[in-house]
Amino acid sequence: MIDTKHIQINDFDYPLTDDRIAKFPLQQRDQSKLLLYDKGEISEDVFCNLHNHIPSGTLMVFNNTKVIQARIHFRKATGALIEVFLLEPAEPADYEQVFQTHNKCSWVCLVGNLKKWKGGKLELNGCLAVRQPNGQPFTLTAELKGQRGTGYLIEFNWTGSSSFAELIDMVGELPIPPYLNRETQESDKRTYQTVYSKIKGSVAAPTAGLHFTPEVLKALDSKGIEREELTLHVGAGTFKPVKSAEIADHEMHSETFCVSRHTIERLLAHDCKVLAVGTTSVRTLESLYYLGCMVSENPSLSIYDLHVTQWQPYDKGETLTPVESMDALLNYMDRHDLQSLHGSTQIIIAPGYEYKIVKWLVTNFHQPKSTLLLLVSAFLHGGDWHTIYDYALSHEFRFLSYGDSSLIKP
Repeated sequence: MIDTKHIQINDFDYPLTDDRIAKFPLQQRDQSKLLLYDKGEISEDVFCNLHNHIPSGTLMVFNNTKVIQARIHFRKATGALIEVFLLEPAEPADYEQVFQTHNKCSWVCLVGNLKKWKGGKLELNGCLAVRQPNGQPFTLTAELKGQRGTGYLIEFNWTGSSSFAELIDMVGELPIPPYLNRETQESDKRTYQTVYSKIKGSVAAPTAGLHFTPEVLKALDSKGIEREELTLHVGAGTFKPVKSAEIADHEMHSETFCVSRHTIERLLAHDCKVLAVGTTSVRTLESLYYLGCMVSENPSLSIYDLHVTQWQPYDKGETLTPVESMDALLNYMDRHDLQSLHGSTQIIIAPGYEYKIVKWLVTNFHQPKSTLLLLVSAFLHGGDWHTIYDYALSHEFRFLSYGDSSLIKP
């Protein structure tokens, strides 16, 4: 029996040199390498052939979140550069609503060079930087309202007719991962989005999805492989390293998600056995199981309290089957007249975790000593992540966000 909380993070280290990190994607994204792990046996192929390795009738689940241009740079009269990095909306707190706002909204943000911001308003003048689509100048201001958790509450005010979504498309910068050690380029606006991205809100891409092209999706469809989508907005915490010796002392970040009634019904139609595309899809699907247990135990639970805590899967034994859990969610949605389920999760998936819904996984190669590597290890029988990573390192696979991927069948 694995004591998950006392796992030593140093046991999940491996030598990743800078030259193995893909700084840019391949020109044709579906020509990336695909490592195939099937019950301990390893081989490889090209990603465009993914459909050849998945049986017809399989249900694949994708995260359709879209990365926003979350970095906004302000320059003070003194010349000091202040970076405001959008984390999550505060007022209004709903992603869809905040992007539709005009003239004013608030976000929880990270602030770069905070010591140079002593108070008052930062101003970005659209006459000098960019203009609205109609050619009219505008002004954007940011005002620090106080600390909020590990971030800061920032109120934005702007002139002109643009929505906040249009505004950050004009003045923001796409936030590529820090380990790429380079500036964002114009090409990243296209390559750091999945071809099926739809719902704005992430500050990092669900990178397993970056390999898919319309041709790959068409091949999956032609073989009778079914596809469903959900939305989890990936937060900056996805890059947060585990600094504690034991993972019990690591605080997971919280991320919001949305799953439609139709998707839950499709899960049930497949006996709650799916192939997840990416770790963000995994975290959402597995969190759904625990939400179902929560509303089964407490049918009057508020729709505002649908949150899965970090250690919930380990602290409390659950007795529902995945099918019973999804049935409980549908009944809950019926009572509240919901077509979509909105929730949040801090779930940490590490060795000792028992997967409920995800049976197969498409994922990239993750950083050493990361919670994502813990998730992959938990997915493998015996936690044998070394076999996969040793093969990838010795066979010229490219690592991290713009790197190659794997299809794991435990």
